[in-house]
Amino acid sequence: MDYFIISLKSIAVYVFIVAAIRLFGKKELSQLSVIDLVFILLISNAVQNAMVGDNTSLIGGFAAAGGLFAMNFVLKKIMFSNQTISKIIQGEPLMLVYQGKIKEQALQKSGLSLEELNAAIREHGVESIEKVDLAVLEVDGNISVLSNNYVHKTSQKRKIHKALTQK
Repeated sequence: MDYFIISLKSIAVYVFIVAAIRLFGKKELSQLSVIDLVFILLISNAVQNAMVGDNTSLIGGFAAAGGLFAMNFVLKKIMFSNQTISKIIQGEPLMLVYQGKIKEQALQKSGLSLEELNAAIREHGVESIEKVDLAVLEVDGNISVLSNNYVHKTSQKRKIHKALTQK
């Protein structure tokens, strides 16, 4: 019974953390800053006792992990089958730039600074915001950038290689 309680407490903490992250917003989860990493480490340490209490046994750890795995599995199934719940939990993509113009309201809502947006655009090989056809903050935290002015480095290298080998 004690291990069942540990599982339930772990599930409650899981739901709380998902709700809190969603409530307080997210940016690029795939590219954590130092502050984000420290935050995640401290949160995990802060909630550990809430999940397992004084039980530091191996089975207690398995019960906590099992509860977390089960809740994660159930939540993913629910999100897959119910678009409304998926939008509530994950949010929706945000259009940050359209035809070279920044969508200020979306940028503000995303919590991204102009410098972070510019950095993401440069990472995609586009020189400036004006050359961006579309930039979207995806639900997974990545920023997708589309531009007709973009020349993929691989195709550029192939052209150079072809020109050199034909001489």
